[in-house]
Amino acid sequence: MKLSIIPTAVALCLALSSNLAQAETYRLTHNTSDATSWQKGAEKFNELLAQASDGDIGVRIFPNAVLSGGDQMKQSEMVGRGDIDFVITSAINVTPLIPEMAVFSLPYLFTDYEQVDRAIQGEPGDAVKDIARDKGIEILAWGENGFRELTNSVKPVSSPDDLRGMKIRVAGPMYIDVFDALGANPQQIQWTETFSALQQGVVDGQENPVGSIIVPQRLYEVQDYLTEWHYSYDPIFVGVSERLWNSWDADTQSLVRDAAQQAMAYQRNLAREQTSTGVDTLKQNGMEITTLDEDQLQAFRDATSDVYDQWAARVGEDLVQTFEQSVGEADSQ
Repeated sequence: MKLSIIPTAVALCLALSSNLAQAETYRLTHNTSDATSWQKGAEKFNELLAQASDGDIGVRIFPNAVLSGGDQMKQSEMVGRGDIDFVITSAINVTPLIPEMAVFSLPYLFTDYEQVDRAIQGEPGDAVKDIARDKGIEILAWGENGFRELTNSVKPVSSPDDLRGMKIRVAGPMYIDVFDALGANPQQIQWTETFSALQQGVVDGQENPVGSIIVPQRLYEVQDYLTEWHYSYDPIFVGVSERLWNSWDADTQSLVRDAAQQAMAYQRNLAREQTSTGVDTLKQNGMEITTLDEDQLQAFRDATSDVYDQWAARVGEDLVQTFEQSVGEADSQ
């Protein structure tokens, strides 16, 4: 009996060891806390990977950009070099590495979700994927940060004049130019430092989407006013190191891409649900809401038109025209 049991036990151990050797857990970094739709999208991605691979593939999630020392801009550079496996980040945070990513966030390019979805999920979004691939990042799927709105602790903002001299935290270089044009004093601060900067009065305000950031990060605790101006749209994406991507066979690549697309569809729907209820949440927590009418919006469009043109030239006129054509097609339907 002993002679027959021992080989069976050894075979079982070898099988288990083989399975463990095949299992891979990759590192995924993102910008925000574990209370946001970014985190929920990352968790869904991990869940779908595990299901599709029978537990052989998963991700360990690192929020708040901890793998890059809290520097949200460096995450994509590290993924491009292969130092980090996966990233979920917003387009505007990748512009130092890929300036063309600023195309999504050009001031007042988009006005509604129909325009956004047609461009980002279509040919214009695919063109940006090709550009990112040359920088060492394979974009697997697009999610949503959302339309960026303005908050501050000074006064209601309904015109460019209201922003004069106001210290506003911004996420990237293009937004510095936008707020300079509006007469504000923009300051680029890492997201992980922003709440304390608002709390301590280092800056008066900031701009971010309601559902993805302002509500879950509880900015209503340190901000009194919100302006709904939809001045810029910001997608997020799941990206993987091109080096890692190219190490997989076609079946693994398909599995990972499918999981990313399903996870980002889930995240995008969640972000929009949170946005639809978010303004009421802010009101309930004491924030005063200013919603701009068409004439007020036009004043902001006029004030930022030169910035649009300058960044369109930097991004590339052909790419910008591809996006503008997509927006026009959405409007004509």
